[in-house]
Amino acid sequence: MPYAKPPCPKAWTTSLPAAMLLMAPFDILASLAMDIYLPVVPAMPAILQTSPAVIQLTLSLYMICLGLGQVVFGPISDPIGRRPVLLGGALLFAGASFLLAGTSTTATFVALRIMQAIGASAVLVATFATVRDVYAQRPESAVIYGLFSSMLAFVPALGPIAGALIADHFGWRAIFLTLGGLAAAATLNAWPKWHETRPINGDGGRMPFRPILSSLAFWAYTLGFSAAMGAFFVFFSTAPRLLIDRAGFSQLGFSLAFATAALVMIVTTRFAKSFVARWGFAGSVLRGMVMLLLGAALLAVGEMFAEPSFATFVVPMWVIAVGIVFAVSVTANGALEAFGDVAGAAVAIYFCIQSLVVGIIGTLFVIMLGGDTAWPLVGYCLVLPVVTLTMLRQLRKRQGV
Repeated sequence: MPYAKPPCPKAWTTSLPAAMLLMAPFDILASLAMDIYLPVVPAMPAILQTSPAVIQLTLSLYMICLGLGQVVFGPISDPIGRRPVLLGGALLFAGASFLLAGTSTTATFVALRIMQAIGASAVLVATFATVRDVYAQRPESAVIYGLFSSMLAFVPALGPIAGALIADHFGWRAIFLTLGGLAAAATLNAWPKWHETRPINGDGGRMPFRPILSSLAFWAYTLGFSAAMGAFFVFFSTAPRLLIDRAGFSQLGFSLAFATAALVMIVTTRFAKSFVARWGFAGSVLRGMVMLLLGAALLAVGEMFAEPSFATFVVPMWVIAVGIVFAVSVTANGALEAFGDVAGAAVAIYFCIQSLVVGIIGTLFVIMLGGDTAWPLVGYCLVLPVVTLTMLRQLRKRQGV
């Protein structure tokens, strides 16, 4: 007997353009809170009278909490609804952002970044749960996910530039005031329009951890996703100190250089369908991991034989950026292919594991190998791709390929 989707308490009659205006700001803000802050990262240790390692923690904890929140707020949104999770998370994000603009102590700054991440996690869960509730069986879902992906690809390109311009004209506190203001505006827009979509008598059961976590395919592709996204995380964790402090880039110059890596990803994404169709899931991830390894080799050569520069650090990142797109274009489908009946839970676990791997292992590489050198990126882009390729080989053997 086919599964009948339970009815929603109130029909979602919002048109697709209006729905995007409601949803997109929350999706963008969660990522923007990472990228817009990057140009001032090198200056924050002196501002807060702390060490670069602690400032790195404000990036890492944001990533970790963003992932952990996926498996907390997903189940919470089933019994209490998407609307209260979204609005509560948005208010927490806005409040934490405004308070960040006024803080002058390290402990408070770190705590508020955690609160900001928790709020961002809640709005992400509520937004994507609403998309599943309303559009799961409708063709508009592909349009929405495509638009979300396109917008998020532009955030790493434009966010640091916006942050540099804001900081240059108004100071670093204005960055967080901007985030708070944008979140408040998005919340005011959503408050009267975002109706509850949680299915009546929807399943609020336990998360199906065991079948998901015992799947070799799930782990192989999730680690491939972690390798790809972690490479970008380590890049933006080290790039400010390496390019601004060591290579002498201005904040705006750094932001423009950083944006080129994001632009390479955007251009590569335009061809994703054709190479995925030709190579398949495993072939695309394999080629992505090879590109990460090649980029790591180029970075190592530059670090050993030349001074930090655009050519020795950013250009090799272009190679890695291509590999990131090859991998992330297919890892979700590969990891979640066998879990269509528990897709929501599988997605939450997938993103949670990726955030934990990236936040913890990526941070360890940055702290242990020097956050103002290319070595953390070299190390990460050697270790995680090798682990992923090993698991893919085991998966192919098990499947008899």
